[in-house]
Amino acid sequence: MNREDEPRVVGPGWHSRVYAVVRLVPAGSVATYGQIAALLGSPGVARHVGYALAGASRAEEPVPWQRVINARGGISARGDLERGREQRELLEAEGVQFDERGLVDLARYRWRGAPP
Repeated sequence: MNREDEPRVVGPGWHSRVYAVVRLVPAGSVATYGQIAALLGSPGVARHVGYALAGASRAEEPVPWQRVINARGGISARGDLERGREQRELLEAEGVQFDERGLVDLARYRWRGAPP
């Protein structure tokens, strides 16, 4: 199956589903955008996980958005350097370490859990 044939399910309730899975990621661990999308049965829509997390501040319950990073182990600030700094500070406060390139060791910190 090539990438174009992968199922892509983004629709009503998507944000809530993303938030529910992200809330399962424990402090001191990280998940990637693609990992969250795959856990929700929608591989190939990592960008939509990012869109959902951009609105996490409006969620009814807190969402630990800082625990979701890119597939390289980096922070995707998308031009918002202040938010990128905030994300790094929050992760470091949880015990996540960054290397000299600003990357997280995914082999060490990646969450291995699954959705409910």
